[in-house]
Amino acid sequence: MNDKYSPTKCAHYGRRLAARLCDQYFGAQAAATLDGPAVLKFTPIRQLNLLVMRQLLGQWQAETARLRSPYFDFEAAPVQTALTQFMNVLSRHISLSRAIFEPLLAQAAADALGIVADPVSSFQRLLLGSTEQPTLASLRDGLRYFDIDKPFYQGFVDSLPASNDLSHDFLIHRFELYHAANYKAHQPMQRLVTELSALLPLTTADLLEDGPVSAPTSPTPETAPVAPEAPVPVTPPTFVAPAATVTPQPAAPAPAPEQPMVMPPPAPARPLPATELANVPLHEKLKATQPAAPALAETLRSAAVPASLAERSGPKVETLREAISINQRFSFINELFGGENMDYHAAIQHLDSLPTADQARAYVTGDLSQRYDWSRKEEHVNKLLKLIERKFA
Repeated sequence: MNDKYSPTKCAHYGRRLAARLCDQYFGAQAAATLDGPAVLKFTPIRQLNLLVMRQLLGQWQAETARLRSPYFDFEAAPVQTALTQFMNVLSRHISLSRAIFEPLLAQAAADALGIVADPVSSFQRLLLGSTEQPTLASLRDGLRYFDIDKPFYQGFVDSLPASNDLSHDFLIHRFELYHAANYKAHQPMQRLVTELSALLPLTTADLLEDGPVSAPTSPTPETAPVAPEAPVPVTPPTFVAPAATVTPQPAAPAPAPEQPMVMPPPAPARPLPATELANVPLHEKLKATQPAAPALAETLRSAAVPASLAERSGPKVETLREAISINQRFSFINELFGGENMDYHAAIQHLDSLPTADQARAYVTGDLSQRYDWSRKEEHVNKLLKLIERKFA
């Protein structure tokens, strides 16, 4: 590939986009916060939302890793059971203010561009990360946060040998060879740029290291001096923040001599897809589509709690909803229900309403299995059946 994209320009665009969207959401309600489900649908670009969640779960993992002490046995079964309950409760009280959320969104936008612009670096950062001993399982787990260009990265992971000796150097070298041989199957940057441009104008040329940065034909507010002449009307954007108005900019004098290249300021956002009502504020759309204070645990899969903790047999549980741990919920939603939260909640609620274990098992192995084609999901189906056994024990 001949195109060389600038990480600095990608990061700059990410910051501008995050500021624009946060202005639209938090502008009329500075003290507003976002919960987990609201983050998952904050933008119409699923990749941005997933990468925000990836960062959030990284913080979650760091916090829980500190819950260790040389004086206490954190591996004891009663301690781990109590820890799971604690994390389930805590996850229902996620709250992100603008000061916390905006940097996460900016980084997510830069990372999304990097997935297409610089696959090798993105592989190292987003899939390998700081894992001391990479495994096929950890790489597949990282793919959960990929939406754009996922088949390209999935193809590499599927090509790896089933070995426990997967060092960082080996994986990086092998990915470089894979990328060189298969880059034509890589998603073109234009597709992602088109989606992002609907939120904040962007072209592929804006991101090239040696390419021009698109700018308005008249001087921008960053370079044009303020003059007292009559203002030039500005067309209001279709996708606006709550109760926001656009102040006309003063007319600019004739263009000055050539200035150093500057990045363009935030431009009026283009309309969201037709499924959104253009004149409805963003925060109202989000509030109308989100349930009241649902648990982040019901939509996320956290690597902070060991997988074995959720899979251990335990005492009788009253409801499946409370028994399913954080990582299991995210796993069930993605692996069994195709990422559809509402389908998952409806199925669990119905299972909790059934009076006998036989009826619950029949519902899982018959109705749900056929509806969602679970023929190759034995591992996850068996986990759900084990939880049903505990409920009716």
